[in-house]
Amino acid sequence: MAEPVECVDDLYPTRVEAESVPFARHHSVVWDDASPGPLSTDEVAAYDGDGFLAFGALIDPAEARECHEEIQRMAADSVLRSSGRVVVEPDSDQIRSVFEVHRLSDVFRRVVQSDRLADRARQVLGSDVYIHQSRVNYKAAFDGSKFGWHSDFETWHSEDGMPAPRALSFSVALTDNLPYNGPLMIIPGSQRTFVPSVGRTPPGYHKLSLLGKNLPAGPADRTAVTALALRHGIRQFTGPAGSAVMFDCNCLHASGGNVSPFPRTNLFVVYNSVDNPLTTPYAASEARPRYLADRDFTPVPRSADRPRR
Repeated sequence: MAEPVECVDDLYPTRVEAESVPFARHHSVVWDDASPGPLSTDEVAAYDGDGFLAFGALIDPAEARECHEEIQRMAADSVLRSSGRVVVEPDSDQIRSVFEVHRLSDVFRRVVQSDRLADRARQVLGSDVYIHQSRVNYKAAFDGSKFGWHSDFETWHSEDGMPAPRALSFSVALTDNLPYNGPLMIIPGSQRTFVPSVGRTPPGYHKLSLLGKNLPAGPADRTAVTALALRHGIRQFTGPAGSAVMFDCNCLHASGGNVSPFPRTNLFVVYNSVDNPLTTPYAASEARPRYLADRDFTPVPRSADRPRR
């Protein structure tokens, strides 16, 4: 496993004590628009402009069902529950998230390492990629809580030491994502504006931040969110099990609580460029655990390089 290196110059200062002053992103969204891959020229341009791409069927329904059954099994594992990788709702014992699923399950490993996902990430990021984080977010029927507005990169930069926004996420629906069961929302174009968070990072903050309630640091400034939403609008993503959204790490995104009788379960996979390895955190006294921010920068193997079974 690679050891963390010292921070380079901080181009994205955040966790400030004064007011949040948004500023233009210093880096590209598409890192090599000539990089080969499965995305068309128009799709790459759309991703560059909006910060995301939606896919109606990225994995097949049977595969989505297998993943959903696997996460139910994992969530019931008492040993896993005590490992820190399972996060429950703040007001109940319902599952909220399970982390590092690609290391815990061959079912998820196959999806996470699939060229269907990784090739698209390689194309946009212009390099080989490794898995920074994998997780399943589960919103229980009636009681699934919200995820407030935030930029993932702000957290990964502050608490994990990710130098540049050269990473992206896939949100893959394992159940139907409906308008009323808390689907993902993204502000198009927000990937080009970095919104600093106000407040210092307390020691051991990841234990509190994963619960998502009354956070002293990390949430996006509401004035900035309002201004960007007024300028660009808000896109909500719905679709059947197997559909997916690929989005830039600096997109402002959120999802509402689920009061419907239909649970919503999504697999999230984060790919970071191997040329953007983590350093020491920029705005935290200690790095988060490996299951939240992997420091093994080994590239995801390409299909041609995988051993045949």
